[in-house]
Amino acid sequence: AYTALVYAAPILGGRMADQFLGYRYAVILGAILMAIGEFVILGGNETFLLLGMGAIIVGNGYFKANISTIVGKLYEDGDPRRDSGFTIFYIGINVGALLATTLVAYVGETYGFDKGFALAGFGMLLGLIIFYTGRKNYAAAPGLEPTEAGLKKVIGPFNMVQVVTVGSLALIPLCYLLVFQNQILDYLLLALFFYISYSMISAGAKEDKEEGTTIWKDRMIALIIMMLINITFWACFEQAGTSLTLFADRNVDRMIFDWEMPASMTQFFNPFFIIVFGSIFSVMWVKLAKIGKDPSIPLKFAFGIIQLALGFLVTMVGMMFVNDAFQVPLLTLFFLYMLHTTGELFLSPIGLSMVTKLAPKKIAGTAMGAWFLSFAMANYVGGKIAALTGGHSDSGVALTPSEGLDQYISIFSTIGFVLLGIAVVIIIFSKQLQKLMHGVK
Repeated sequence: AYTALVYAAPILGGRMADQFLGYRYAVILGAILMAIGEFVILGGNETFLLLGMGAIIVGNGYFKANISTIVGKLYEDGDPRRDSGFTIFYIGINVGALLATTLVAYVGETYGFDKGFALAGFGMLLGLIIFYTGRKNYAAAPGLEPTEAGLKKVIGPFNMVQVVTVGSLALIPLCYLLVFQNQILDYLLLALFFYISYSMISAGAKEDKEEGTTIWKDRMIALIIMMLINITFWACFEQAGTSLTLFADRNVDRMIFDWEMPASMTQFFNPFFIIVFGSIFSVMWVKLAKIGKDPSIPLKFAFGIIQLALGFLVTMVGMMFVNDAFQVPLLTLFFLYMLHTTGELFLSPIGLSMVTKLAPKKIAGTAMGAWFLSFAMANYVGGKIAALTGGHSDSGVALTPSEGLDQYISIFSTIGFVLLGIAVVIIIFSKQLQKLMHGVK
């Protein structure tokens, strides 16, 4: 419920930035709320934990959509450097992810989780200082300042920016309730998806009416289709934080000489590989564009899904080297995460870049929020998939290591083959999808 809301909140954050706050203030507000959330968790009981998570959810809504929008707005339409720019931005994100899965995780497990949360809070404040003091570097991006509607006084001496800021604090208890009563999310996420799809197609049609074309409506339909593909990719990819970590704990030999790697630390492979491969991919997209060999966006998504599929199928190879304790070698996870990461680099930064190309400028933040809603739905579906791999039989009896390994390999290989089938379908229909995008590459 928490991770789904973290990704759903940017819908609201993007819309508020488009209409009232401007992108810079939205990012600053988001950073402050997230830092507050980390520090509230230090209260040490369940109420403080859920309230802190609520503050992080609301803060992330403002932060995540709008910082990505600023990056997109630094490039003119048709600039071939945009995909590379987003790949560099993505490397930066994953430097943070690497610190989270190594330094913060180590501090939390060694010195107490309160110290880990405090470190994350101070890290967020440091990021905010860097963002604000370096504001000259992104000053060229349009839409940074509060809008005319945002500066308009609505309640006494208070303008809309101030009202939204105070209203954001009121959303924290609402998030608390949604995490606590998480069964509501089943219906909420579906309703949000249909609402946001309708509003984006309507916004595209309105833009077309002014210009006398169908370009923007078609692009919005393409974006919704790409959102559905994105849900498929991330529902499987996000097994990393759930079933793949439990698989590492139960059925992977994590001994490196005399040291056993904690199961949670296997999460570091993904950000590590992004930092290793990110700059290579960044250069690769520019070089391919120069020689006219850059694959279309739908083909990049299909190639990303193929690599994700192959990563899951690596577990079948690992099964050939299983030891007496029914554990596969650590190299199984090494190659699995390497393929998942290269697949991610074909899809995730490209997806962020694609949204900024497809969306009309007036709803850039809203469209980015919609894109993050697809991640929310993916996390929700991913949770359902992870439940299938749990180490218990249908009757609730704990499985033996041998039975557990068979169940993991069976489900991971099924996921791999299904993903290969989906990738083939995308490749078959890639030209029709490309037509809907009207020249966006």
